[in-house]
Amino acid sequence: MVLLSAQRIPVAKIAQVTFTSEDRVRDVIHNFNADGFTSLYPKYAGGRPRKFTVAERREIKKIAKSRPSEHGLPLSTWSLSKLAEFLVAEGMVDDISHEGLRVGAP
Repeated sequence: MVLLSAQRIPVAKIAQVTFTSEDRVRDVIHNFNADGFTSLYPKYAGGRPRKFTVAERREIKKIAKSRPSEHGLPLSTWSLSKLAEFLVAEGMVDDISHEGLRVGAP
């Protein structure tokens, strides 16, 4: 996001190509401008990931069974990483790895 911003690409376009919201792009750029490269390092707290509710699992499954084009994405099929990015960008989950999707999300 920071590199794209440095190339003067608009926030809306950066959000589109990174599968995230414009607000998230602005936050990342603002944090980078304020804190430099240290803002890019994750602040991992450790611990076991939270479990998803039955409703969240159903919604994830519904999206996984749909085509990405139904959600306005220029993809023919989902990869686990693209599905994970999409779920986070849409705010369905705070965080999920492609491995979490592969094993059925805890």
